Amino acid sequence: MLAKRRTRSIYTVHFDRPLALAPTNSAAPSESQTNQNPPQNGGVTEVPFRDSESTRSNRSLVDSTRALCSSALKIAAKCRLLREGKRVHARVVKSGLCSFLSLQNQVLDVYVKCGQYCDARTLLDEIPMKNVVTWNTLICDVAARGTDTELFTDLVIYFRRMLKESVNPDFLTFNGLLRACVEYDDIQLGRQLHCFIAKYGVRVNCFVSNGLISLYGKCGRVEEARQVFDEAAYRDLAVWNAMLYCYASTLSAEEAFGFFNLMQLAGVKGDEFTFSSLLSCCATSGQWRLVDQIHGLAIRLSFDADILVSSVLVNACGKNGRIDDAHKAFRMMPSRNVVSWTTIIVGYGRVADGLMAMKLIQEMLQKDFHPDELTLASVLSSCSNTSSSSEIMQIHAHTIKSGLESFLSVLNSLINAYSRCGHIDSASKCFGLVDEPDLVTWGTIIRGYGFNGLAKEATEDFEKMLSCGIWPDKIAFLGVISACAHAGMVSKGLHYFDLMTNTYRLVPDVEQYASLIDLAARAGLLDEAYDLLTKLPELNAEMLGAFMGACKVYGNEKLAHEAAEMLLSIEPNDTVNYSLTSNIYASEGRWTEVARLREKMRDRCDDKVAGCSWIHLSGHIQAFVSSDKSHPQAFEIHALLGMLL
Repeated sequence: MLAKRRTRSIYTVHFDRPLALAPTNSAAPSESQTNQNPPQNGGVTEVPFRDSESTRSNRSLVDSTRALCSSALKIAAKCRLLREGKRVHARVVKSGLCSFLSLQNQVLDVYVKCGQYCDARTLLDEIPMKNVVTWNTLICDVAARGTDTELFTDLVIYFRRMLKESVNPDFLTFNGLLRACVEYDDIQLGRQLHCFIAKYGVRVNCFVSNGLISLYGKCGRVEEARQVFDEAAYRDLAVWNAMLYCYASTLSAEEAFGFFNLMQLAGVKGDEFTFSSLLSCCATSGQWRLVDQIHGLAIRLSFDADILVSSVLVNACGKNGRIDDAHKAFRMMPSRNVVSWTTIIVGYGRVADGLMAMKLIQEMLQKDFHPDELTLASVLSSCSNTSSSSEIMQIHAHTIKSGLESFLSVLNSLINAYSRCGHIDSASKCFGLVDEPDLVTWGTIIRGYGFNGLAKEATEDFEKMLSCGIWPDKIAFLGVISACAHAGMVSKGLHYFDLMTNTYRLVPDVEQYASLIDLAARAGLLDEAYDLLTKLPELNAEMLGAFMGACKVYGNEKLAHEAAEMLLSIEPNDTVNYSLTSNIYASEGRWTEVARLREKMRDRCDDKVAGCSWIHLSGHIQAFVSSDKSHPQAFEIHALLGMLL
């Protein structure tokens, strides 16, 4: 093929056969056009360099452009740069590189990671021949995007199309699908995938085994998870940790530590995830003595400096009431992050030390750690246990300054915190800031009204929730029934209980039955309440205590004594139960029985925790118990009381 060049020419006359040049993007005359146009300039024409040099030059240009686009697409996908990714996509099209499937897969990765699923579907349909990387890019990226029912349905469709087009899935395909099943709690689809994996022969892979164990563990099927673990031909540390987490997350402390011993015997030492799972299990199950043993082993293996292990240790000590040990572990951390700061602040909020929680928040901000909406929601939930609202108001002010007040989780926590400390007006204002309240928001404000004795407002908001099309759950019904019980609205409470069981087909738990019994007992329907009490499969102390209080009010000694016997039988080591029973005998003048119960309480129970009164003054909570002289200003306080009396 002949061509004209504007640069310096190489003169020639004839060729034995046409040159077979590689096609280029520039417009070149065809062979027929060249023959039709006779050469000019005295029969001399211009031709390119030799065929091999031109081919190498074009290939080099294509390879360099392809490599450049590939690198740019990797960066765009990693950094979620949609606009830049689209520009690179346009460059790929203009350069004629669409035939390279690897580049098409990378463009698909950009669109999925940036959340442009419509563009991703369009591009997928335009790819004529897809390979396993194409489908894995789509399936794995969509599975990592979170809980979206429409996307989950698309995942199943993509997998079926993949099989229909005779593309064999690999372990990454199944790992992505299993991860999606874990996120969406779809045990049925997970089991179908498990059967497919067993037939396909991918079960021996560690990634797939890990995914199956995580799926069964999250759905509470520990035995099935253990069966997958036992059948796994290859077990890396991730598989061991996944199985250990199954035991730890189901509060099976004995099984978790037994499995940890099995890890030791197998020569698997564990890592930071191993020790964090064990510490979390100890914290949740209340076995604080095991916390010290795990902490000692972590120190021996040099995992105590890991920020994950240290944060879980702080949480474990805080949950078991050892806030001083939690603070000490927090101060010994070589480095801290937002999670570790949140953990210690929540720990102090849990023990109702709002002043220390606020000091730590101020220190956190001074260290240039900025709490996010999850941190503030957790802190507000824990600080709602405090009696004072000053700490809650300060956190509320910080949420406004940082622009986090619009987050629904923060507003829900503010509503709950203000309701718990008696500032129901502030809780109502926070509720008014929510554009679209969800079930949690409605349930929180309903419980808040009931907690503060505003049964009318609680029932009105419950009716508004139903009119908005929100399907109530058992917690929402518990809030409105409890509000009716405290206000003595028997007919309303029975109406809502009937609505829960017959209209919404919800099976009542012990809490709902306890509210119903409290409702009937407060209204004087003691026989009906006792009849319901004896038919329940499970009793708790709060339920029996409320019934005993109603019996005392209405003077029904017989039912009060029967409820007292049941109370002492289910919780024989609780001082509160003995106090309630002895008070009933004292009201009847049966002092011998009172003395007998007091003696039994001293033998079976620990020291009684005295009730106290408190007042928030100058940022400090001043607590007082009966006949207390331990206060630093006790002499001045008693002197002033003597003057007033």
